[in-house]
Amino acid sequence: MASGAAAAAAEAAAGVGAGPGPEAGVQPGTLLEVTSREQFDELLRLRARSLVVIHFWAPWAPQCAQMNDVMAELAKENPQVAFVKLEAEAVPEVSEKYEISSVPTFLFFKNSQKVDRLDGAHAPELTRKVERHVTSSALPRASSERTKEDLNLRLKKLTNAAPCMLFMKGSPQEPRCGFSKQMVEILNKHNIQFSSFDIFSDEDVRQGLKAYSNWPTYPQLYVSGELIGGLDIVKELEASNELDTICPKAPKLEERLKVLTNKASVMLFMKGSKQMAKCGFSKQILEILNSTGIDFETFDILEDEEVRQGLKAYSNWPTYPQLYVKGELVGGLDIVKELKENGELLPILRGET
Repeated sequence: MASGAAAAAAEAAAGVGAGPGPEAGVQPGTLLEVTSREQFDELLRLRARSLVVIHFWAPWAPQCAQMNDVMAELAKENPQVAFVKLEAEAVPEVSEKYEISSVPTFLFFKNSQKVDRLDGAHAPELTRKVERHVTSSALPRASSERTKEDLNLRLKKLTNAAPCMLFMKGSPQEPRCGFSKQMVEILNKHNIQFSSFDIFSDEDVRQGLKAYSNWPTYPQLYVSGELIGGLDIVKELEASNELDTICPKAPKLEERLKVLTNKASVMLFMKGSKQMAKCGFSKQILEILNSTGIDFETFDILEDEEVRQGLKAYSNWPTYPQLYVKGELVGGLDIVKELKENGELLPILRGET
């Protein structure tokens, strides 16, 4: 149970006591701030009947400051929603609990439970998610034809998001039901290249896809936007040797990593992109490379768990960022700093040594 001081701080952040009504104390148009785990837990409890949007941010990341401005505007437009910022590195126990590996990251809570997540500084998508959750809270799903049409368009895009899409409970790395675990094992055994969507992360998708595909259970496997079926169907296809002909094969990981590290003369594997770093180390190495004037390409390892884990073994280098020149590993941030100080970085980037 939260301490009296923490409860008082949470009540102050939530504005409890400012007025009557079921959501007493709401401060319309205010971006709240939480600075401790106790305050975070108490805020979720006090605002259990509201949608709560938490921005995990860092003061060193300029995109976070921009997204705080977006959150403040959304707070003005949606006074019934609690918009909160939480400095990720200042409250590590909360960040670790919700697997916050980069900033900005946004979590959505209803009834004190996480119902959605957004990684990255995507203001339009943040706005859409807020609108969707506000609408689903305020209206029965069947009461709005427009909402149904919008959801169907979104489901069409999701089922076509990759040549092979798996809608499952959890992720391929951490399945959250036995059927999803078996499905992932079959696809991996056959070296099938697929992307996935965690239906626990979005209740609209979880319920809507059942009607969209006329298939009542999960997991569901799609190829080129067309439903293949659930686990039993995939097992039948495997037994009849048809699965390999239907689903796209993934290149072997080592071959894929070789292609990626040679994609450009200078390749940086980092958290985030050239335009938007998602960790302090990646931000520093970007600044160094940009100062050289040498062209380089980047790969966001947060977008591909297979590459993120596989490249560590491929290069025998356990951390990120990693810099490659002509397919050969140069090193991480410390190595690049040393090379710059010694005047060796520019010749290496030019391929002169």
